[in-house]
Order: sequence, then C-alpha cells, then structure tokens
Amino acid sequence: MGRPRVVIVGAGFAGYHAARKLARRARGRADIVLVNPTDYFLYLPLLPEVATGILEPRHCTVSIPNTLPGVRLLLAEAHSLDIQRRKLSYVDPEGGHGQLEYDRLVLAAGSVNRLLPIPGIAEHAHGFRGLPEALYLRDHLTRQLELAAATPDPDERRDRLTFVVVGAGYTGVEVCAHGQLFTDTIARRLPGLAGEQPRWLLLDIAERVLPELDPRLSANADRVLRERGVEVRTRTSVQEAMREGVRLNDGQFIGTRSLIWCVGVRPDPFVDSLGLPTNKGRVVVDEYLSVPDHREIYACGDAAAVPDLTRPGEITPMTAQHAERQGKLVAVNIAASYGQGVRRRYRHKDLGFVVDLGDGAAAANPLGVPLAGRPAKLVTRGYHLLSVPAGRSRIAIDWLLDATMPRQIVQVGLVRAPGVPLDTSSPELPVPHSHHG
Repeated sequence: MGRPRVVIVGAGFAGYHAARKLARRARGRADIVLVNPTDYFLYLPLLPEVATGILEPRHCTVSIPNTLPGVRLLLAEAHSLDIQRRKLSYVDPEGGHGQLEYDRLVLAAGSVNRLLPIPGIAEHAHGFRGLPEALYLRDHLTRQLELAAATPDPDERRDRLTFVVVGAGYTGVEVCAHGQLFTDTIARRLPGLAGEQPRWLLLDIAERVLPELDPRLSANADRVLRERGVEVRTRTSVQEAMREGVRLNDGQFIGTRSLIWCVGVRPDPFVDSLGLPTNKGRVVVDEYLSVPDHREIYACGDAAAVPDLTRPGEITPMTAQHAERQGKLVAVNIAASYGQGVRRRYRHKDLGFVVDLGDGAAAANPLGVPLAGRPAKLVTRGYHLLSVPAGRSRIAIDWLLDATMPRQIVQVGLVRAPGVPLDTSSPELPVPHSHHG
C-alpha cells in the first residue's frame, strides 16, 4: 500500500491552510498535491494597498514552494472531475492537459467576480480579485490623471478625473478610500491639475455602506469617506456602462473612464461543473466538511456551503476568516479518516472585522468592540500582520516607507486591459472554468 494521495484544488485562504496543516500532520506519510494556477497564496485583504502603491505587489503574496514543505505544487487549473474513478483533470498554464488520481480530494476553488446582467459591465468595468487587477488599476488611475493633466478639453479632463466604484462592501469601501487618497496625491504633483480635485463616487443598492457590519462601524466609514469628498450614494446602482461613462438607475449620466466593480463574489464556476449537489452555487457539505455520499471529497471556503452551527439553518458567509478555519479543520478531519486523531465539526463565530480606510483611518470591531480612528488602524494593521503566513517584515517596512517618504507614482505597463477580463469564466480564456484562490 503506497502513501495516500490528497489533492487540494485552489490555494486561497481555505486551500493554502488545509495544505499547510495537513503537511504538518502527515509528516511525509501522505502525498499532498496542491493544484493552483499561480505559485503563491495571495493575501487578498492587502490588495487595495498594492493598487495604490503602498505595498510592493510581491509583498502580499506568500510563495507556496517556500512555505509549504512536504506539499507538491501542480501549476494548473482544475478542469473536470471523474468522481467514480477518483480522477481530476487539469490544464497547465501553457495549455497542456493531465489527470491526477486521488484518495482524498479537497475542493477549495474559491470565488470569482460576481457579474450582474447590466449592459456594458463585462466590457467596461474593472474587477478587483487578484494581483493583475490591482496592478492594472494602479496604472489605470495614474494614467487617467496624467492624461487629464495633458488635455486642453475641460470635458475630457472632468471625465478622466471621475472614478466610480460599484459595491460598498469591504472591497469597494477600501478601494474607494485608498483610491481617493492616491489620486489626490497624484493630482497635487501634476502641474496641469493645479486646484483640481478628482471626483470619487461609491454606489450601492444597499441602504448603507458596509451593510454586513455593525451600523456604528458603517456610519464611521461613511463619515470618513464623505469628509474626504467621496460621493456616497446608497440605494443606487448602474443601469448601463459605456466607454464614455455610466447611466445610473435614477437616470443620471456620469461621464467617467473608470468603473471599478466590487459587487462581491460568487463561487468558482468549476463547482457547477462537478455534478455534486450545491446550495447557492456552493458544494453541499456536512458539519465535518465532507460531501454526503462521497466521504472521500471535502469542500471548504467560498466553494462550500458549510452549515453554520451558530445560526441553525444558515450556511457560513464567504469570508477569509471562515475559509482559513475551514481549511485547517479539513486537514484535521482528513488525518482522522486515516486513524490519526478524531474528526471535528465546524463551529466558529466571527471574531470581528477590520476595514482599512487609508491614512490614519479604519473601522474595526475586534470581539464585537467597535473602534474608529487610530485605535482601529492599529488593530487593523496588527490583525493583517498576524494573519499573513509569511513576509511580515516586508509589509511592515513598506508601511514605514509609506509613512516617511513620498509614494513612487509611475505606470509600470505590465498588465494590459485584455489581461484582466472581468468575467473570469468568459469563453475567450484558454480554460472555460476557473480562477482558483
């Protein structure tokens, strides 16, 4: 009998932590294969700081080969699954196809941008889910201001200096907060924009920003944004997107070249292709995170509909906190399936949330205690440093440099618009399915 093979699909919060914990438990007694299209785990909460030049792009990534000894990385995207024969088909980055047999399978394929059926969104909006999008956005914001400074046409200048963010959840609020400070900094440095202030709009159909948070935190974030000049418009959305601007659902037209789409996420489309029972697009699992009728398959994170034992009848929300803990529990339960330890049920109550608003501002509720201003900022940065699995000193040094030196503002031109399609399951991509992680 050879070593059992555990295949983990996706290296986001759930998959990365499942692989890490399992490798420590197995100590070489299992063949652990992590299938992911990139060689890094991306610490998503710091992406807005990459998009605005505070953090170097690699500093919010964690190398899989360097930090997961005992785990074999397969650079590929999962393509399809033969449940009866226990085989996973995959496609590598250069289009090569292969198959992998497994004894245990962990589905941690994560999520992708959630698109709404609004005309023009897929063509004209910029998503915000990965490093390419963050790098592209940094270049795009810089380019719009530089082009605005150079044009003699006042209408074109106004449109280029207008930025519309759709979605006032965590990502949208942070992108808007950091983006607004970033464009103000650029505008002050460009002689052609003397006295001009970029215009930012934050739209959401909800009744308040950060609708999933405590109303006091929501009110604090709303106040910070409005004081900086951001136009926060609740109960408002985009009816149509065009190259030259957006039409809102109240009929108003806003001229802009920058529509930033932060409406949330949906489970990776790979999940739909598996033929397993789903709930809201997520694989149905029991409280031990295994798939009923297929005990050798586990699912965790955004790809899994995990029963929330703290709220009977509900499933756990799609948050990094849940994904990380579910990934760790999957490792425990897989080890238990081989007789090492006992399996446990997933039960976790959120410990609170942190939202970084740039400069000295943040909103946080550690263990339910609402904080604002500097105390919230300290908690937020401390939380991120504790949560990121590696590279803490590099992140801290970037923060120190940003606090003491002027930010470098240049376009690097690494990512062109076709490289960051908003719809990650669009047919023109080489693989029709997923972007894991």
